[in-house]
Amino acid sequence: MSPQDIDHPDVRREIEALFQDYERALMNNNVAALNGYFWRDDRLTRYGIGDLQLGYDALAAFRAATPAPDFTRDIRRLRITAFGPDMAVAMCEFQRSDTRKLGLQTQTWIRFMDGWKIVSAHVSMIDPPQSLGA
Repeated sequence: MSPQDIDHPDVRREIEALFQDYERALMNNNVAALNGYFWRDDRLTRYGIGDLQLGYDALAAFRAATPAPDFTRDIRRLRITAFGPDMAVAMCEFQRSDTRKLGLQTQTWIRFMDGWKIVSAHVSMIDPPQSLGA
């Protein structure tokens, strides 16, 4: 892969828009929209704060059983790195309104014939590092 293939602005804009749409769906508990962002495959992996889903069916069952959030999220430091025209990683820090912990989220996006899909995701929460002034 050449350096010109990394961080193409069009790919980064596409993923940023998808990330923002995903965030709105998450905060509104739009289960159909949330499920639509993920790869429909048994190899899909999502590690959550206190849960994990291996495969699309497990993800869909998790989403169906998860109530709407009773908190808000403030996205901080969204970082998107594109690797060629068909792969990108979105990473962010977030602050939830119900905790002082720092949230971390990573999504790996792949462009398939039917559009961009998340093939793996990870969400965790940590005590804020002292270096962040928390």
